[in-house]
Parts: sequence; structure tokens; C-alpha cells
Amino acid sequence: MAYVESLLHKCTSFPHIQQLHAHLLITGLFHLHISRSKFLDFCATSVNLPYAAAVFRSVPLPLTNDWNAIIRGHAQSHHPINAVTCYLSMSRAPCKPDALTCSFFLKACARALARIESLQMHTQVLKSGFDADVLLQTTLLDAYAKCGDLDNSCKLFDEMSKRDIASWNALISGLAQGNRPYEALKLFNRMREGGNDGRGVMTPNEVTVLGALSACSQLGATKEGDKVYEYIRKKFLDKNVIVCNAVIDMYAKCGAVDKAYTMFEGMNCSKSIITWNTMIMGFAMDGNGVKALQLFNRMSWSMPDGVTYLAALCACNHTGLVDEGVRLFELMEKNGVSKNVKHYGSVVDLLGRAGRLDEAYKIIESMPMFPDVVLWQTLLGASKTYGNVEMAEKASRKLVEMGSSTCGDFVLLSNVYAAHERWNDVGRVRDAMKTRDVKKVPGFSYTEMNGVIFQFFNGDKSHPLWREIYAKLEEIGFRIRELGYEAETNYVLHDIGHEEKENALSHHSEKLAVAFGLISTDENSPISVNKNLRICGDCHAVIKLVSKLYNREIIVRDRTRFHRFKEGSCSCRDYW
Repeated sequence: MAYVESLLHKCTSFPHIQQLHAHLLITGLFHLHISRSKFLDFCATSVNLPYAAAVFRSVPLPLTNDWNAIIRGHAQSHHPINAVTCYLSMSRAPCKPDALTCSFFLKACARALARIESLQMHTQVLKSGFDADVLLQTTLLDAYAKCGDLDNSCKLFDEMSKRDIASWNALISGLAQGNRPYEALKLFNRMREGGNDGRGVMTPNEVTVLGALSACSQLGATKEGDKVYEYIRKKFLDKNVIVCNAVIDMYAKCGAVDKAYTMFEGMNCSKSIITWNTMIMGFAMDGNGVKALQLFNRMSWSMPDGVTYLAALCACNHTGLVDEGVRLFELMEKNGVSKNVKHYGSVVDLLGRAGRLDEAYKIIESMPMFPDVVLWQTLLGASKTYGNVEMAEKASRKLVEMGSSTCGDFVLLSNVYAAHERWNDVGRVRDAMKTRDVKKVPGFSYTEMNGVIFQFFNGDKSHPLWREIYAKLEEIGFRIRELGYEAETNYVLHDIGHEEKENALSHHSEKLAVAFGLISTDENSPISVNKNLRICGDCHAVIKLVSKLYNREIIVRDRTRFHRFKEGSCSCRDYW
């Protein structure tokens, strides 16, 4: 076996593999199952899977290790679902699967998002008595998590008699990526505090903190992010560039771009191109196009890639630097960077925000690749902003042709008609939504308070302090009217009376979150709010006035960017 392994290490090309195969056949070593399975495994995972599969088919009675080699190769390939097919063939063969077979199968399920097959393999693991294998249990947990079956992941984790670091990491990462970030943070804190339940105390490592930082990013939980970063520094994990990049990304997505930049400048390891891209995008999302472009220009020592240009284009987009954005877009091919659909989308958005809808439409029509749904949705959104019914109808027709049934497509077109008081057309669009069973995504906002996340929906009265929150909103309404505020009822796109429109506006989720922040935090302390949709114009106007009246910095992260309200103005300079 050592002899065959030494020969495999010397194989640096496919012809070498063919020569070694011939040598093994001539010497009879291929008929020794250990040599054969080593050869198949090397070939399937490192060199040429189709060749390995062809060689495998020539074996009259493959043994378990032979099957494992091919299943493992398929699991790592571009088509991992083929490992499932291979396993089904093995189940009809004389040999029996072992724990490794199950592990490779589950890794294929995780990559192919094959939830049903993961459940079936779980049953097989229990029947075969492999459930005491910690590594196999962890692989099963990871497969459930990656397939989105977080309930089974959590159940399996709780039932494990022993856990290793990979078990904790798999569940924390799965919860963070599966829209359950609060639970991910709770699990990370439980692990960090070293609670001993008799199943092994584990110390979070580089992989663990990546999951925790991702959870903080989703929640906009800066204080929790500070705690994770403090742990990273204490354990010297900040010498890992991937961890540093995640910290920069977390702070940028939490609206603490100054902290992100401090981390960027003070890194204890060499910066990668991902580090630069993350920081440029952080400035872009914060609306600081000048700093983003300054950082972009500092990269002259290292050729920017497509992601760098995309971040720079986003910076121009959020700051209204239209001509500079167009110049960068045209510069890409001169610098050997290929444009993809995202670059075109960013320029379409850039021109659309500036009201240059005809130019945006021409850019889409001139694309060398097929425009995706997002491009037409971008144009539709810009048409809504500028009340261009003709362009909105063009974009909407394209979306229908592409089979898009996203609620936002219908809502935007409906809103364009409503803004022009074309209520019959509004009714027609909404009838189409009912026919296609399209549901409107409800707007919600959330804010962090003393490590707890509070969520609010439009008109929400589920919070224990809802009476105090609504009383604060009434107080805000009274005070801002003294400054000349008038509700921008054009943002309520329903055929109802003016007073009803004012009431609907005053209870938007971001206003509820801000009012809750005002009654729950110390005077002069900042308030952070995350919103799942784009902030509406009336909320934007109100929060500007609130920041002035109550002397608060209010940071709102909506679907596309940050709005930093301070002393009656916003960092977006009313351009979003």
C-alpha cells in the first residue's frame, strides 16, 4: 500500500495516472482491494472523476472502499447529487455501506441541498448502529443545517452524547445562515461561557467566530459584535485574515463604519483583496462615496478585480456620482476586468436613480448577455420613483415575459398607477396578484436593546410597551408639525381619505422602532434600526426631524444602504 501511495504522489498529470493504472494491472496490484481503492479515491477526488468511474465499472465485484471512493468523488464534484444515485446502486450490491459511505453521502446531500435524502440517511445511520460516531453525527447535523432543516439540526445537537468543535460550528453557522441569527448568538455565548453539560467543553475557534459575526451582521447588533471582537482579540484570532475580513464586514453592516475602518487600518495580518473589497463596499453602503473611491485609488499596487469595481460602482450609486460611475464602468475592460450582469445592474441603478431612464434602458438593451430579472426590477423601481408610467409598463412586461412573480414587481407597478390616481389600473394589477396568489411581503423593523432584539411590524401592538410607544409617536407628531411637517401621503398608495393615509403613515414599523428607542435608551445615545424593505420618503423626513428635536443620532439600515440621521439631516443627502 505504501508503494502505491508513493507512486500516486508522483502523478502530476492525467497521462501519469493512465500509466500507473496500466502498471497496477500488469503487476496484479490492481486486484488487491487496498491498492485499487487508493487508486480510485485519488483519481476520483484529485484528477479525473469520469476516468475513475470508468475504471470502477470494470471491477467485477467492487468492495465497500471502492464504492466509497466513487461516492466521495461525486460528493466533491459539480454534480454532488450523482453521489446519491451511486449510493442507491451500492445498496443493491452484495457489500454493505459503512460509516464513511454514510458520511460521503451526507456531504453530497449538504452540497445538493437534498433534505429528504438526508432524512433517509439518518434512518439508515440509526439502523446500522452508526449513531455513536460523533464525526458522522456532526456530518448529519451539518447536512440538515445546510438543507435548511434547522429544527432537526437543533434536535440532533441536543441528543448528541458527545460533541466536538465541528458540531458546535456546524449548528452556529447553520443558524446564522438560516435566518435564525439570534439563536446563533445565544449558542455562541453558551459555548464561549463554557457551560459543561457533561458532553465536552469547547472553546470557540476561527470558524465559530465567523458564524457569530455573520449573526451580528444580520441583526445589526453592534454591541454583540463588540463582544465577539473582544473575544477574537483575547484569543489572538485576529491574526487570521479571514476573521479580520469578517469583523470589518460585521461592523460595516451594523453601520459602525468607523470601527470597520479602524480594524482595516490596524490589522495584525496582511490584507487580501477581499479585505479591500469589504472596506470599499462598507463605505459605499454608508453613503461615503468619496472615501470609498479614495480607497479604490489606493489599490493601485494591486489590480482591482470585478468585485472591487462593483463596490466602487455601488459607492457612486449611493452618492449620486453618476459621471464618475459611468467612467469607472467604461474603464473596466481597458483594465482587463470583464463586466458581468451585476456591473450592468449597478450602472442601470445609477442612471435610474438620477432619472436618466432612457439611458438606463439603452444600457440594458446593449448588454452582451441576457438581462436578468433584477435589472428589469431596478428599472421598474426607478420608473416608480420618477412617475414614468410608460417605462414602468415596459419593465413590467419584460418581467411578466420572464415569468417573475415577485410581489415587489406587482406592488411597484401598482404604486406607479396609484401615484397618478389610476385606480382602475391599480385594481387590475391587484386582481392579477390574487389570481397568481402573490402575497405582499410585510414591512418590519427591528432594533437591539441591551442584547435583546425587538421586532416591529406596521401598526404593531404586540409589544408590552405599545401604549407608551404610540404615546411617543403622538408626541413626535405634535412636535414635528410645529416645525412645519406635513405628512407625505403620496406614499400611502390606497384609494382612502387623507386622514386615514396620515394614520397609516404614522405607524410604519421604522417609526415604531425609533419611538421605542427614544423611550428605552438614555438621552443623547444613538438608536439603530434595521428594516427589511426600503425606507419610505415620509419616514425619512420624520426621522430627520426626530434626530434634530431629540438630539439623537439615528442609524437606519434598509434593504440597500445605511441612513445616518443627525441634527436634522441624513448621510444620504436625500439621495437614495
